[in-house]
Amino acid sequence: MSITNKKIEVLDNLSVEKLTIPAIALRGLVVFPHDVIHFDVGREISINAVETAMRGDRFIFLVPQTDAAVDEPTRKDVYDVGTVARVRQVLKISDDGVRVLVEGVWRARLEIFETRNNTTYATVTTLNEKVSRTKAAYREALIRRVHEAFAKFTTFTPKMPKDIKNTVMSSQNPSFLGDYIAAALPIPVDDKQYVLEQLNPVKRLEVVLDILKRELEICEIDAKINEKTHRNIEENQRDYYLREQLKVISGELYGEEDPDAELSLYYNKVEALPANEKIKEILKNEVNKLSKMPPGSHEATVIRVYLDTCLALPFGKTTQINTDVKKAEKILEKDHYGLKKIKEQILETISVFTLKPDTKGTILCLSGPPGVGKTSIAKSLAKSMGRNFERIALGGIHDEAEIRGHRKTYIGAMAGKIIKAITSAGSTNPLILLDEIDKLAADYKGDPASALLEVLDAEQNNTFVDHYIDFPFDLSDVFFVTTANNTQNIPSPLLDRMDIIELPGYLREDKFQIAKQHLVKKQMEKHGLTSKTFKMEDSVLTDLIDFYTREAGVRRLERRIAALCRKAARKIAEGEAKVKITSKNLTEFLGKHKYTAESILPEAEVGIINGLAWTAVGGEIMQMEVLAVEGTGKIELTGSLGDVMKESASAAVTWVRANADSYGIDPDFYKNKDIHIHATEAAVPKDGPSAGVTMTTALVSALTGIPVKNTVAMTGEVTIRGRVLPIGGLNEKTMAAYRAGVKTVIIPKKNEPDLEEIEPKVREAIEFVAVDRVEQVLEVALTDCKKIKQNPNITAAYGRKTVHPAKARP
Repeated sequence: MSITNKKIEVLDNLSVEKLTIPAIALRGLVVFPHDVIHFDVGREISINAVETAMRGDRFIFLVPQTDAAVDEPTRKDVYDVGTVARVRQVLKISDDGVRVLVEGVWRARLEIFETRNNTTYATVTTLNEKVSRTKAAYREALIRRVHEAFAKFTTFTPKMPKDIKNTVMSSQNPSFLGDYIAAALPIPVDDKQYVLEQLNPVKRLEVVLDILKRELEICEIDAKINEKTHRNIEENQRDYYLREQLKVISGELYGEEDPDAELSLYYNKVEALPANEKIKEILKNEVNKLSKMPPGSHEATVIRVYLDTCLALPFGKTTQINTDVKKAEKILEKDHYGLKKIKEQILETISVFTLKPDTKGTILCLSGPPGVGKTSIAKSLAKSMGRNFERIALGGIHDEAEIRGHRKTYIGAMAGKIIKAITSAGSTNPLILLDEIDKLAADYKGDPASALLEVLDAEQNNTFVDHYIDFPFDLSDVFFVTTANNTQNIPSPLLDRMDIIELPGYLREDKFQIAKQHLVKKQMEKHGLTSKTFKMEDSVLTDLIDFYTREAGVRRLERRIAALCRKAARKIAEGEAKVKITSKNLTEFLGKHKYTAESILPEAEVGIINGLAWTAVGGEIMQMEVLAVEGTGKIELTGSLGDVMKESASAAVTWVRANADSYGIDPDFYKNKDIHIHATEAAVPKDGPSAGVTMTTALVSALTGIPVKNTVAMTGEVTIRGRVLPIGGLNEKTMAAYRAGVKTVIIPKKNEPDLEEIEPKVREAIEFVAVDRVEQVLEVALTDCKKIKQNPNITAAYGRKTVHPAKARP
């Protein structure tokens, strides 16, 4: 409890002597009896009080103010107890101030405090000290404790005059010691006033001892603080000295580069980074490591590269997403011809972002043969959505670290392709194209497809951790688009995360329009040709498509157009004014035809049939030939057939053997006939079950001598019981049939729903017949089915075929 808050004890044994003398209200000062002190007086009424005392017996009453801020104190603004002092000397120090030297005489209680004639007067009653009733031994012990405490206190105040210490240590008078020590201690005014108000000498000395103990405790704490501060200052000075030396040495070694400036720059960049505090703390720790390393060391270089990589990440930077669907549609129409269904799916995706901008988790996979425009569609999608575009080529990647990055402890470590793409895009919401995702490989270094599981999962990629940067980065705003030629090569868990958009091969008419509207203009501009110097007839484009390229897309077609532009540019450079390319002079530029037009046989033949095959570059017509010759029952399979295709041939032979009587076939043909089944384009490997109905029909034709219609093509898996099962790749296969001039295509009945995906032009030109039995296939494909229809073994239990006529939608 503060001394000033203690209740002042009731004072008794008071002298009845009263006197009225001049008075001064002191600010921040307490005068004790026997205390000789000087102070400055500046208030006019106080100067007048000094002058009045000097004209009389020199006695003056000195009492402290309770509030030093009061300029004109009244009775309530001063304490009740003060000191009657004798003025020993007055010295004028300025026109409005004097310095007074006084000596305290005795304590007095203030009765009246008033101002008369601009002079302050006080009526006071003398206070006599109480007689102490304590034992002499207690007083002796108390004085010793005070001596010890004061001596210890002086060790913390070396500037205290020695005569004060000597006076205190030599005095045995409790009354004198209490007043003298209180006057010498640098304690608050209210504490000194409390000592002044104590009339019992022993009680006064006890109060002074309490004050000394408190001051000693404060001094010890202060000494500890000073010691710590001094130690820190010494360490800082040492660090500063060493840093200055290091700076000079670095300047000699590395020229004018200032390492401290570099560190400051890094610190400022980290502070300005709009990332969370945890990431900032990680980067600050790296800067601290850098500050302790020699600037030219390998470790310092590693940390610099790491910091530069992390600071280059676009934290908080986004681009404005375009929500105008009509504008996006115009961009897609301008950049790409056709692909109506694909454009509809893309516009639907953009519409979802329009209604719900924070939509996450949409991952598209553009699947189709090479050259159909998967990458260019992704670029147009990014452009139409207002997103930055970045492409990551995944073909041949077999190291998981290519996706997730290398840990920075390794030599040559760097961030993965995902983080690099984000940095290159300059925003956190770009469109990133993962090109050729079906070409990923795996080896002992890990499986990159598994690393992509987190990247392409909207529930996980908001905390994607690249091994190099080693802190979470949010990928949830990134729009991922992947491309593939064959989705069957994509792992199922990865494929399950994507919305598949199939891009079929282009029709002949589509290729012509794409070349005319886009490719020719693009290559002319690229080769510096204009309409005044270069002309290409439309028929040339048709010939390029038919005789110089064989593909589902237009990539090779563009290269042929580029070759024509180069040859034309040379002729113009040699002096010709204008080059015109026609169908007649096309061979002069590109040589003889590379391909013959994909077409069907001119007429129906026995044992030859049009099969339909799917390849990575689209669909193709695959003619199947079967020849039955006298022999011993051998079966020969040629044309680079795979195991599955060979099994389909065995199934076809088994079914024909089981149904030989029904078709007028010698039941012992498998004993006395050698069967040779051959697929054209023998150098190209072939496999798959979809040629089952083709081989069965060709085999029946060869054994019965009934020709197969040359305008019919077919696809479907066959079983040994004659069922026709569904197949894949129908869209590509029907396009090949359309290009070759096929009029009727036989398909499995379970593939009827896939007709919805067929291009309208194809559906209008081809009649589709959906079957579920081999018997139905033979009925449509063979030119003469009389004996088959009359056979009693063919019953209605086989069901009815479904015909989708040409020029009519299914």
